[in-house]
Amino acid sequence: MTKGKHVILCVTGSIASYKAVDIARRLSDSGINVSVVMTDAARQFMSPLAFEAVTRNKVYTNLFDDPLSHVTLPQNADLFLVAPATANTIGKFASGIADEIVSAMFMAFEGTVLIAPAMNEKMFNNPVVQKNIKNLTATGVRFIGPDSGSLACGYEGKGRLADTGEIVEAVISALSPKDLKGKNIVVTAGPTVEAIDPVRFISNRSSGKMGYEIARAASRRGADVTLISGPSPLVPPFGVSFIKVESASEMEDAVSKKFIKCDSLVMAAAVSDFAPSAFSRKKIKKGGLDVLKLRRTPDILQSFGKKKGKKLIVGFAAETGKDIGSAKKKLMSKNLDMIALNDVTQEGAGFNSETNIVTIIDRNGGVSDHPKMKKIEIADIIIDRMLRLWEKGGKR
Repeated sequence: MTKGKHVILCVTGSIASYKAVDIARRLSDSGINVSVVMTDAARQFMSPLAFEAVTRNKVYTNLFDDPLSHVTLPQNADLFLVAPATANTIGKFASGIADEIVSAMFMAFEGTVLIAPAMNEKMFNNPVVQKNIKNLTATGVRFIGPDSGSLACGYEGKGRLADTGEIVEAVISALSPKDLKGKNIVVTAGPTVEAIDPVRFISNRSSGKMGYEIARAASRRGADVTLISGPSPLVPPFGVSFIKVESASEMEDAVSKKFIKCDSLVMAAAVSDFAPSAFSRKKIKKGGLDVLKLRRTPDILQSFGKKKGKKLIVGFAAETGKDIGSAKKKLMSKNLDMIALNDVTQEGAGFNSETNIVTIIDRNGGVSDHPKMKKIEIADIIIDRMLRLWEKGGKR
């Protein structure tokens, strides 16, 4: 979604400017062409060479080295990002002052502007700074952060540069098409845990990565997303409503509460098929675990498939082998609109992998194979197929 996009990253004179190198690197890794522009004050903290190394582009530092760069560079950019942004730079933007390269480029840019402030708490809370932020917001400029916490000056308070991951996500989201705007999507992810006693449980190897990436991709594309996740070490995507659960029953209850108002349910979670028939409140001694009686857990996908109405439901089939027949049977028996089949024995397609290899089957008989690629790329492919089903089936 971001490949070939052009972002101007402006770095101003804040101690947090070292974090801008990581922002530039992450944006470049996402396929974005990044042009870095630095104020004189920023160069007191960081060398332009660091930014040239991660972006492989020229760094602009002076209004007069290339007298027309403040006009020509913004003309070819899709987004203008200032991170970190000092009180001084924010004040210049709000007052129409263009006495150096960053402020001059801001005046010449006509697209989306994102600003991530970083300064002392007292400076940030100064009425003049707050007025400047308010005035810029009224013109369409979007602010990211700042966060609260320990500041470089030794104070505790609001003024820290927003998390670099949040800034990068805000940029990618702003550059993504909003073809899911108005859609309410519920995504489940991760494993479920079924307790045997206070220290033991039944679960599976799912990390939740596929579901988290679907939630991330849907949010980037404008959807109102609720992510319901079993135990996972992953950080929930920015901008997504997050509900943490453990057991299959808890996941079913959480889905039930959100199902009524959603347009689509994407069940990427690996729900445990079995649970202990009884829970012991005390740890069971070794001799007491010779036989473990199990019961079936709720079939969440089938339950909501029966009452989906006009909602679009997507399921997953993790198999040990490319069993298309089994996936098609699951699609029909659970009344799904689409199912993504993956063979967990394939290298690059198993649990905890950053990549996946899937075969997507839809209710119209369409079958498509997708080679190994990043899970965020698979997520966008799944969303594209969902959109086509909505268009063909007239689903809301």
